[in-house]
Amino acid sequence: MGEFIRLDAATGTSISAWHATPRQPARAGLVVLQEIFGVNAHIRGVVDRLALPGYEVVAPALFDRVAPDTELGYGPEDLKRGIELKGQVPDDEALTYVAAAVDRLRARHGAAFPVGVVGFCWGGSLAYLAAAKLSIDAAVSYYGGQVPKYLDEGIKPVAPLLVHLGGRDGHIPAGPTADKLRVAAPGAEIYVHPQAGHGFNCEARPDYRPEEARYAMEVTLRFLDRRLSGPRRPPI
Repeated sequence: MGEFIRLDAATGTSISAWHATPRQPARAGLVVLQEIFGVNAHIRGVVDRLALPGYEVVAPALFDRVAPDTELGYGPEDLKRGIELKGQVPDDEALTYVAAAVDRLRARHGAAFPVGVVGFCWGGSLAYLAAAKLSIDAAVSYYGGQVPKYLDEGIKPVAPLLVHLGGRDGHIPAGPTADKLRVAAPGAEIYVHPQAGHGFNCEARPDYRPEEARYAMEVTLRFLDRRLSGPRRPPI
């Protein structure tokens, strides 16, 4: 079971974050990035579960500067509020909070400590950006809605990248996005889950697909095991 901690970004902003540690010595670190619904029960549960195989995990509360302690559900009003809050946190600002979480993990374990990023929805988009702009060792992007935009802008990942897309996602054209990813990031691992829609990993959302969610997490854990074993990548 995790707990809330404080993170200090390089900009001077202090935010909260959900933090979970494994029972055994941490094998590597993970930063989990929220949907537009805050660090809610679903995201806290993801963090706690990812700590079980030996990762120390931090989920920064990306809305804290504009709306501290935001925790939304998945109804129409929650969606409206989440979109409103996301519009007040530019990508570059959000990345400073991701970097603060990465720095926190390495401050605890040393500069050579490998750290990956796992993001969902908005967080999936930010995970892609983190793979391009931050010194991390791996990134996993679940149905990041802005990834097609970043691809069109020529933003290419540097860190090893795993992408999960839903074949029935009405927000992201899975086929064209996968094709663009194969060109922009030839080494990326891309999984299109044919029967899945947007948010298929989240048990609280209508599009939850338990079988696809389990399989995607198995793929994610295998990817992280490969990419976060051994010394970290050289800083960018």
